[in-house]
Parts: sequence; C-alpha cells; structure tokens
Amino acid sequence: QVQLVESGGGLVQAGGSLRLSCAASGRALSTYTMGWFRQAPGQEREFVADISWTGGSINYADSVKGRFIISRDNAKNTVYLQMNSLKPDNTAVYYCAANKRPIVGSRGIDYWGQGTQVTVSS
Repeated sequence: QVQLVESGGGLVQAGGSLRLSCAASGRALSTYTMGWFRQAPGQEREFVADISWTGGSINYADSVKGRFIISRDNAKNTVYLQMNSLKPDNTAVYYCAANKRPIVGSRGIDYWGQGTQVTVSS
C-alpha cells in the first residue's frame, strides 16, 4: 500500500514562504503524476499544481502561477511545493496526490496524503 506523507506546513505571515514536501513509501511512484491540492474550511478541494513523472509537464492553478513552484525528486520518491508571496487566502490544508494517469480534478485520484495545514496571517 502506498503512503504519502506531507510535511512543511505551518504558520507564516503574508508575503512569506513555505516549502511543502510529500514523501511516498510503499512503492516507487516515479511513473506517477504527482500533484498538490488544497481545501479551505467550508470549501471544496481544489487543484494547486501537478507535475508529470518526467517533470516535463507542469500545471498550475491560475491563482498560484508565478508564486508557487512544484518539483519532484524521483530518486527520493518525493514531491515539493515551494510557496512564495503567500497570501491569507492561501490558508488551507494542502494535500499531496499521486495518480497513474494525468490528474484531471480531484476525483479518481489513486493516492492521497493526510494533508498539512498552512496558515497565512495578515
């Protein structure tokens, strides 16, 4: 069974940065598309970014383009999300996702992490 474990969340002031990590165990996910989603209280889980297994295809939500950077290290079975210029409305639980196929929305994802809280204060 695959386990995804996120880390790196926390409390940061607006304008600050955080780097999230997602480490996979149980099997190699080097051929999986990896992604990040987030869910704020009372809202649906929304796509943030994803990266193909080669790293050759990267997608971002419009709201994070130019501020967030997704990357992966297949040798370490880890995906990262560098978040810069954080805003209070970026506050949410951030979830790591792994999918055998390209990610299209939050439904049908093969594996989810447990989430890590990111809180941005104004």
